[in-house]
Amino acid sequence: MSEKIVVVALGGNALSKPGQIGTVPEQFANTRETCIHLLGMMDKGYRLCLTHGNGPQVGNALRRVELAENEIYPLDLGICVADTEGGMGYMIQQEMRNTMTKKKHPLCNIVTVITQVVVNRDDPSFQAPSKPVGRFFREKGAETMMRERQWNMVEDAGRGWRRVVPSPKPYRIVESEVVKQLLAAGDIVIACGGGGIPVIERPDGILDGVEAVVDKDYASSLMAREIRAEMLVIATGVEQVSINFGKKTQQNLPKLTVDQAMEYYDHGEFPKGSMGPKIVACCEFVKATGQPAVITSLDKIEEALAGSTGTWIVKG
Repeated sequence: MSEKIVVVALGGNALSKPGQIGTVPEQFANTRETCIHLLGMMDKGYRLCLTHGNGPQVGNALRRVELAENEIYPLDLGICVADTEGGMGYMIQQEMRNTMTKKKHPLCNIVTVITQVVVNRDDPSFQAPSKPVGRFFREKGAETMMRERQWNMVEDAGRGWRRVVPSPKPYRIVESEVVKQLLAAGDIVIACGGGGIPVIERPDGILDGVEAVVDKDYASSLMAREIRAEMLVIATGVEQVSINFGKKTQQNLPKLTVDQAMEYYDHGEFPKGSMGPKIVACCEFVKATGQPAVITSLDKIEEALAGSTGTWIVKG
């Protein structure tokens, strides 16, 4: 069976589910469940490059920094992203290997690559930070943080004040050639955790980290293009993409061309804070490669790849 390289972008619920505290045992249990579905993909002839979100985890990492600020030196946002990339990669590596062992599946190397993602220093998001990170503050606490740390903060729908940082679009992944080599060797690769660590490249080639976050779906799409994947799969909280979401007129969409998807996006059917980035990321991959992209829930991935569910986005 010819193996197809597929990038699977795991949403936050792959490791931390809504309603849970998000403890390490909970994350391991969720990862264990995730790996069963990933092994099912391997059995159907797919070679996996896994990406994942890290919203809850990096938020907790930033909170630990705040609580420990009077005891030890602080960690910047880039280090927190790198730490969660490594920690979450460890969980996926271990549980994937354990799942293969339990199912008597032939073992392979499973490798986490700490990924740097080059962003443009002129990206407009640096002038208008909008991506919430970390915990909620009351107004007085927010005023203190804005004054003492020069944070940008916004009030979030009556829930409190929250720090916002730039979220620039990625345009190159530093380690993509390494990822290609590992996949060619038959390894499972975990990369672009949390969207990767955003860096700016100077004219002389030197890289500098920046206080920003990269959207995981955009980074996953870019990775899929750079490693020449034959499919991009975005696992999210719904089985299919829909229009009129949450209304009586909700309509699930089993298949969309790029033009159809972007027309719905332009008319506001896919909000920028939820389904929007997934749609755009898929369309960018499909336009660049001619290969399909699929959006579905984690537990339906195998059925989606068989064509019985999910939303397929194709060139036209």
